[in-house]
Amino acid sequence: MAERTRPDPALRRMLVPLALAQFICSFAGSNMNVMINDITEDLDTTVQGVQTAITIFLLVMAALMIPGGKLTDRWGRKRCFTVGLAVYGVGALLSAASPGLGLLIVGNSILEGVGTAMLIPPVYILTTLLFTDTTSRARAFGAISGMGGIGAAMGPLIGGVITSAISWRASFVFQAMVIAVILVLARHLRDPLPAQPSHRPDTTGAVLSAVGLVLVVMGILAADDDLRLMLVLLVLGAAVLAWFFLHVRARERAGEEPLLSASLFRNRVSNLGLVTQHVQWLMLLGTSFVVSAFLQVVRGYGAVQTGVIFTAATAGLLIASLLAGRMAKRRSQRTLIIAGFLVTIPGIALLLVLVGETSSPWAFVPGLFVIGLGLGTMLTPSVNVVQSAFPEDQQGAISGLSRSVSNLGSSVGTALAGTILVAHLVHRNYLAAMVVIGVAGLAGLVAAWMLPRSAAPVVSGTGTASLDTPTRMDTT
Repeated sequence: MAERTRPDPALRRMLVPLALAQFICSFAGSNMNVMINDITEDLDTTVQGVQTAITIFLLVMAALMIPGGKLTDRWGRKRCFTVGLAVYGVGALLSAASPGLGLLIVGNSILEGVGTAMLIPPVYILTTLLFTDTTSRARAFGAISGMGGIGAAMGPLIGGVITSAISWRASFVFQAMVIAVILVLARHLRDPLPAQPSHRPDTTGAVLSAVGLVLVVMGILAADDDLRLMLVLLVLGAAVLAWFFLHVRARERAGEEPLLSASLFRNRVSNLGLVTQHVQWLMLLGTSFVVSAFLQVVRGYGAVQTGVIFTAATAGLLIASLLAGRMAKRRSQRTLIIAGFLVTIPGIALLLVLVGETSSPWAFVPGLFVIGLGLGTMLTPSVNVVQSAFPEDQQGAISGLSRSVSNLGSSVGTALAGTILVAHLVHRNYLAAMVVIGVAGLAGLVAAWMLPRSAAPVVSGTGTASLDTPTRMDTT
């Protein structure tokens, strides 16, 4: 049985910059949602333009997260983390000074996206390497995942307050300030493994995976403009991704290291866990964009009013995070993931039913609260299921894949549901977008239900954890 001891103070101090980094990256994925009206007016653009900037940011993260995970082997985890923070900080400052949508996309969507793809894989790899027993590792993952969920949920509130009090540009200055704090805190972060400068990256695989993902999401974005273009992009994306998997198999047969080992996709438990992660972030970011855009563009509410309404989701996530440790000691990871979906899906139903009955903005509050509660219940177990399914020598690869799948869910959620909404900004399209998110939630529930009730223990460094074994995952 794993030791139930708390990590020493030095380890807990190292966890702070890692958790804070996940917070600010998740915050960046949702805080622009409450700035839609302000950005469109200031930069003379459209709601679709802002949606494109948000989606490209999430897509760049998804496309580069796997190469970012592999880069940690060549550069070292700490170096990738600090360089990623620096790139992100430059992007945030550039976004704050952008005179038009083009430079905002360069700063926010490209540079912040690249920085995030470099710094997030080290967060999860270092956590796995530094916290060596199952209990402390689960607790650390709980803190990081909880901060990620809270960052995504609090993005609209903090962004709304800053936008209303100062300007939408100040929100990017705030991000740069947080990055500076993380860089200071990360000075004493240590990397347990040496870098491997001779490690040769799979450049072809990185390009193929990135291009394939970009084509798929751009195809979704093109749905409201040209259905034929959408189909062409989706088919091309699928073809490039198929080429990527053929490339992986060819490199492995030749005895060369591919971007991702095919063995990562042969673990049934991990595959199902990745599906649940993808759907969770699709629901969170999809709901955030759709509700934010509807409140501002259709209902005419300001940034701070929209942000205040989203405190309901934040409250739900915080409550679930505070209860995470207690729930994880009593319930298996599979049970918590299923319960999360069983709570979140009715929350979406509340957003459909109550919003249709009244024009009051408070009609959004019950649904958002329930969605936050459900997502907060299952975010950490899904991460733990995937990360713990592989030994330490594969943590770089699975961490990159896990974060890529999650961010792909975020970009697909924003692109898919957002495209349905912005095609015609009316109540009917809001309902259609939320129905799509609800259907995705049902698919996630099916994947969670397919997780085996009694599986062989999954590898977790020096310890093991079964899906049916309650695992302590404090988020404090």
